[in-house]
Amino acid sequence: MSSNNQGNEQGREPGKLRAARRENADPVEQANPVPKVVMGLVLGLVVWAVGYIFVQEAGGDVSLGDRRDPSTLTAAVGGAVDGAQVFAARCAACHQANGKGLAGVFPPLAGSPWVTGDPDTALQIVLHGMTGPIDVLGTTYNGAMPAFAEQLSDAELAAVLTHVRATWGNAAAPIDTAAAAAARAATATRGEPWNGTQEIATALAAAPK
Repeated sequence: MSSNNQGNEQGREPGKLRAARRENADPVEQANPVPKVVMGLVLGLVVWAVGYIFVQEAGGDVSLGDRRDPSTLTAAVGGAVDGAQVFAARCAACHQANGKGLAGVFPPLAGSPWVTGDPDTALQIVLHGMTGPIDVLGTTYNGAMPAFAEQLSDAELAAVLTHVRATWGNAAAPIDTAAAAAARAATATRGEPWNGTQEIATALAAAPK
C-alpha cells in the first residue's frame, strides 16, 4: 500500500512543478524617481513665485489688473451713495423690498406719513431706533426699530431716506448729507432708542435751532 502511495505521489510531482512554473512572480515595487527635468521645472516655478511676491509693488502697472486707472477707482469709492443698495442691505429684511412691511409686525414705508413727513423725525428714527407703539396707516405697531447711527454714515443715511421718500408711490423731497449730519449732531449724546414718536417731537422742539 505504501509503495503504491509513493508511486502516485511521484507521478503527481511533475504536474505540480509545471503549475508552479506557469505562475507569474509576485509583484515587486520598483523605484521610479521623478524625472530631473520635472523637478527642475517645479523648483524653478517655486523660486519665481516667491521672487514675484517680494519684487511686485502694491501700486504696480494697472495693465496687469482690470486696466482701470487708479484715479477712476478712487473716484468710484468717493462717489454718490446708492440709497437703493443701502435699503436692500439694511432695511429690506424687515420692511420688505416692496416697502409694504409685514402686517402687524413691521410697518410699511409705502405711503407712511412718518416717511414722507418731517425729515428730521425720519432721520432720528433711523439714527437711534425706536421702541413703543407707533400708528402707521391706521394700524398700531409695537415692535423695536434698531439704531443705525453706528452702521450708516451721513451720506448713507441721507441716501437711504431719499430713496424711501421717493419710492413705492412716495413723493417727498430728498434729504441731503448736511441735513443728516445736523440730525446726528443734534442728538449725538443719545445712547438709547426713542420711546415713541412723541419723545422725538419733544426732543426736536427743545433742540437749539
